Amino acid sequence: PLSDFDPYGARPEGVWYNRIMTYEMGEFPETQVFHLPKSCLHCQDAPCVPVCPTGASYKREQDGIVLVNYDDCIGCKLCAWSCPYGCREFDEADKVMKKCTLCIDRVYDETLPPEQRKPACVLTCPAKARFFGDIEDPESEVYKAIQERNGFVLFPDMGTNPANHYLPRIETKINLEEFEKHVLRPDNPLFLEVMKKHHVSSKSPEEREVA
Repeated sequence: PLSDFDPYGARPEGVWYNRIMTYEMGEFPETQVFHLPKSCLHCQDAPCVPVCPTGASYKREQDGIVLVNYDDCIGCKLCAWSCPYGCREFDEADKVMKKCTLCIDRVYDETLPPEQRKPACVLTCPAKARFFGDIEDPESEVYKAIQERNGFVLFPDMGTNPANHYLPRIETKINLEEFEKHVLRPDNPLFLEVMKKHHVSSKSPEEREVA
């Protein structure tokens, strides 16, 4: 169960299963926004497992998914302190540690069609930026993506061997169409500088036709 207290209030509280870190880089007008999803990486050598005094934190042998048995968890937070990625959180309502479960209930739900047996974050991502599958299967989509785009893991020097990989960004250029250029705001203090840098006329399409 999720513990989301007053999600739209002044102090929304709850457990983050999938936190998106957002960073802005560069200087105007050459700026970029970088988004980094941060959830449990389901490490092959997960440091959060051996530190658990009750065995509540465990790694499944059949698929490598790291989970928490809430019935055995005593909320000591040792697993959170041992995770180098900061992916474990304490549920103040249930007094246990929680994290991404890789939507294991969906992945193994045989009542769902095969194409739907994926984590919710993968199915709902509008940009199709997430992949799911067996990273050791050469025929899987996720394996091919990692190989073809030089996928990498976070903090490889930590020796945790995360199952989750990240793909380098694909840089794209967006060119304004003629009918879009007039939407640039002239009241921007750097309006003329931007226009000159990108060789865009400050006149609307209608004004250019009259001229």
